[in-house]
Order: sequence, then C-alpha cells, then structure tokens
Amino acid sequence: MNKWIALVGVVIVIALVWFLNLSDPIQVSTAKVEQGTVAETVANTRSGSVKACRRSNLSLPLGGQISQINVTEGDRVTTGQLLLQLSNDDIKASIEQANALITAAKLEQQRYCVIADSDKHEYERVRKLVAQKLSTEEQIDLAEAKYRASAASCAASQAQVEQSLANLKMQEATLAKSTLYAPFDGIVAEVNGEVGEFATPSPPGIATLPLIDLINADCFYISAPMDEVDAGRLQVGQTVKVTIDAYRDQDFPGTVRRIAPYVYALEKQARTVEVEANITNSEAFPLLVGYSADMEVIISQQENTLRVPTEAVFDENKVYVVNNGTLQLKTIEAGLSNWRYTEVKSGLKQGDQVVTSTTQSGLVDGIKVVIQ
Repeated sequence: MNKWIALVGVVIVIALVWFLNLSDPIQVSTAKVEQGTVAETVANTRSGSVKACRRSNLSLPLGGQISQINVTEGDRVTTGQLLLQLSNDDIKASIEQANALITAAKLEQQRYCVIADSDKHEYERVRKLVAQKLSTEEQIDLAEAKYRASAASCAASQAQVEQSLANLKMQEATLAKSTLYAPFDGIVAEVNGEVGEFATPSPPGIATLPLIDLINADCFYISAPMDEVDAGRLQVGQTVKVTIDAYRDQDFPGTVRRIAPYVYALEKQARTVEVEANITNSEAFPLLVGYSADMEVIISQQENTLRVPTEAVFDENKVYVVNNGTLQLKTIEAGLSNWRYTEVKSGLKQGDQVVTSTTQSGLVDGIKVVIQ
C-alpha cells in the first residue's frame, strides 16, 4: 500500500513539473556563492544612542537668586571656569564678620594669656617666699589657684580662636556652594535658568532640571539594549560593529566595554541587558551625543569561507540552485549565520547561482526559471 502511495506522489510531482514547464519560465533573483567573512552576531533589540564618556548635570546644593550666568548653550569651557553664580552678598558679609570675630578672639586670648603669665610669676615668687619662711601656706595656695584659673582662661581663649576659625571655614564653604565651576573641559549643552530667577536644590526623590548640562566631546561610546537570552554570550572586549543613522554608509569598529550586571524589566516590553561599546577610528566623523546607533557584537567569525545570502536558505539547510535554466533543490551543511550571510560548509561550490527570492510561489525542484 505504501508503495502505491509513494508512486502516486512521484507521479503528481512529475505531472506538476511537466505542467509548470509548459508555462513561461519563472523569473527569480539569484546571488553567487562566494568566499568571504561570515560572523555570528548579536544585535540590539531597540535603537541605542551615542553617549559621552563624561557628562554632568550640574546644579548647586544651595538655593538662591541667580546673579550671573557666564555661558550660553554651545559654549566650550575649560576646567575651573566660572559658569554660574548665585547672589551671595550676605555670605560675604558673614565672612567679614567671621574675620572680625577671629581678630577679637585673638586679642582676648592675648589678654588672658598675659594675665596667666603674670599669675604664674606671682605664684613662683610666693613659693620662694614660703621656702624662706617669709610667707604662709595660705598665700601660696591662693597664688596657685589664681594662676591655674588664669591658665585655664588662656586655654579657653585659644579654643575660642579655633572656634572662630572653624566658623570662617564654614562661611567660606557656604560661599563656595553659591558658585558653579566647570569640573572638566566640555561643551555646554543646556542652560536652565535666567539672571534674577531663583534656583533651588532638588528635594530627595524629586528630579529637577540641572542648571547646566555639560558634555565632554572628546570621547564617545554606544549604549544599546540586548535581549536577555543573548546576555550569556556577551563578554567585555568582544569586537563590535557600530552603525550610526547619521552616517548610514559607514561602519565604526568598537569593543564591548561594559555589560550591565542586571536585567532591565519593564512591563509589556522585552527584558533586556544594557551593553556599552567603545568606538574607535571615529575622528573623521563628528559625533553628537544623542545620535541613534545600533551595534552588532561578533560572537564568532570565519574568514575566507563559502557563503550565501541568508535569504537564500530555507528550512534551515535547503537552497535552490539555478543550473542551465532549471531549479535544483540542494541540501547544504550550514555553519555560522547572521541576518546577511550564512556559511556553507558543504553542498555548494563557489560560483553556484542560488535563488534569493525563495518566498515567491511556484518554486519546485526541476522547474524552468529565468534569472532577473
């Protein structure tokens, strides 16, 4: 029974091929089997971004009225340059007051210590008199007590000086909080505020706009999300091919520099791992922070191997080869594969014409075709 079923199947296939060959040949798109590089890669699931190696959202820990803004968006600044300042006349007045208190405390210390020195001499004199039986024990006790009291006052006045100096440092620290300096060389990306407006520090748990957004434009990297299923195949140092929408015909080489140690889980979105890659040899192509970018991390790679376009392969290991105007179904041993190329370990030879339009209808083994 099975033999009859098989025989009927063969007859149907032969009849179908005969019928189709009566019609005009089907036009197909093809590509040649060639030698080249095939890499197994992992690509980001959503678009990534160009980021700066150093970027700071600068704000002040002190609230107050803005009195100076010395930069505008797009300005280049150097380390230590004054960017913004709050009104601080009251703090400067407090510093003057602190200096005056230091002067007074030092003079008070000088007075107490002079008295203590005098009382010490008196105590030494009375002690000598007692030794010569020219004074009483009561007098030396009184002299010693007076000397100890004045010595304590001298020491207390020294502590008062130190307290005044600490108060000056505190006022100077408050003054420093009213000025904003550039922590590194960079470009001012954004200024939020105007002279006369009030700037307030962010309350805990509430994000506010930074007064100044500063970007260092000397170093860039790419950050993009990768599917969690590929996270175990990624390693720091792997080669990366970066593409940037602003330079569509240019690939940028790079290396993986960081893999996030956790999975980012957001409701109704795929779970991803954030991956960062350094960019090399990008000096000739000006980059801007925020450019959309994609990356392909190369897991493994074969050089000078036979390859076919990946769209030519169907059912994992089948291809159609055009031979003298006729389709031949062939089974191949596939190796590495990516969205563009698939490695052919056996089953094809260099120069073979494989059909790339495998999704069109009417393609069967033995049919007549015409290459477009």
